[in-house]
This record gives sequence, C-alpha cells and structure tokens, in this order.
Amino acid sequence: MNLSANLKTALSFLVIVFCFFIPHYARLTIFLYPLVILIVVWLYLKYISKENFGDLFFSFRRFEIRAIWTGIIAAVLLSLFFQFAWDPLINKILPAGKIDLSDFSGIRNSPVNYIIILLLALIVGGFYEEIIFHGFIFTRLEKTFRGRWATIAAFIITNIIFGAYHFQQGIKGILLATIAGAAYHVLILKFNRNLWYGIFFHAFFDFIGLTLIYLGKMS
Repeated sequence: MNLSANLKTALSFLVIVFCFFIPHYARLTIFLYPLVILIVVWLYLKYISKENFGDLFFSFRRFEIRAIWTGIIAAVLLSLFFQFAWDPLINKILPAGKIDLSDFSGIRNSPVNYIIILLLALIVGGFYEEIIFHGFIFTRLEKTFRGRWATIAAFIITNIIFGAYHFQQGIKGILLATIAGAAYHVLILKFNRNLWYGIFFHAFFDFIGLTLIYLGKMS
C-alpha cells in the first residue's frame, strides 16, 4: 500500500492523538491500554510507515548494562534537583498549587501494592511511555518538521505533549513531567538515540517518587 507523504503525516497525527487520549478516556485498565496502543503503533509502523520499533530507538540488541547505572545516577540527580531547586522555586510562584498524587494513595502502608506499582512503573512508565513519547511521537514530529531545526522543534513539542499527558496531576505535575521528560529525552539523544537510557532513567525516577509516597514522605 503506497500512501502519499501527506496522508502518512495525517495518519501519524491521528495515532499521536489516539496515544494521548485513550489512556485517559477509554476506561481501559493500566494493564490493557498500553497493549492496545502498542498494537496500534506496531500496525502503523508495519503497514503505513514501513518501519519497526528499532526506528523508534528501541531494540533488545541495543541493551547496555551501562544504561541501568546511568539511569540510577540520573534519577537521583533529577530527584535532588526537584527537591532542592525546583520545588522551592515553583512553590513561591504557585504557592496554592499541588501535585495530585491521589492515583498512588493505595500504596501507602501496603507492601503488596507498592511492589505492584513499582513493576508498573518499569513496564508502563519506563518501557511503554518512552517507546510512545520519546520513540514514536518524537520521530513522527522530527520527520514532519525536517530541516535544520527539526530535532529541536520535535524535542520541545514532544516534551510539552509528555507534560500535558500528566494533566490529571495539576499544573505543577504538568511542569514537573515536562522537565523530567526533557531530561529522559536528553539522555536518549546523548547515547546515540538509545531508548534504554530513557527507560531506566524514567523507571528509577518513578521508583524514587513512589518510594517517598509509600514511606509517607510525599503526599
């Protein structure tokens, strides 16, 4: 099936919209919507753009042990930045604002729920969100813009979309997610567009936040 460039672009944007809204409004469980969306993306890659997940920077062959410890170090540094630099600043600008973490309230005082949510943070936050946002959405935008500034424009818009995707957490949550998403993305690009670096960075950053919630240090 040979499609025009304009039609491919239109279909890619439809898939991006699908990826953004389905998790929030389709009433699918967190166990189901990632699978549905990944299947749609796979179908798009296979039959529309003639690509595979390797073109989204994800390949098991590109796995590197270094990505794990690099992700741990980056996650710790980012957490310290938010705690000691970003939080004091944003609390002065938006003193009444609060990140809505009610989705994770069930892990407090529940070791079982805590372990489950850590696994989901790795699978959904790490693998799924990185493949979709910093893999699929970024590459679609980069291909759309083309030219000298394509990568920068795609980078900025991708991470604005990633931040907006966390709208249920309020304005502070959106801003935090935008900055964190940009940090994951920088690491991916720095290491030759290897998504494994973003996956582990994202997962370990979530691990730190979830552990703080579990311990009652973050509400």
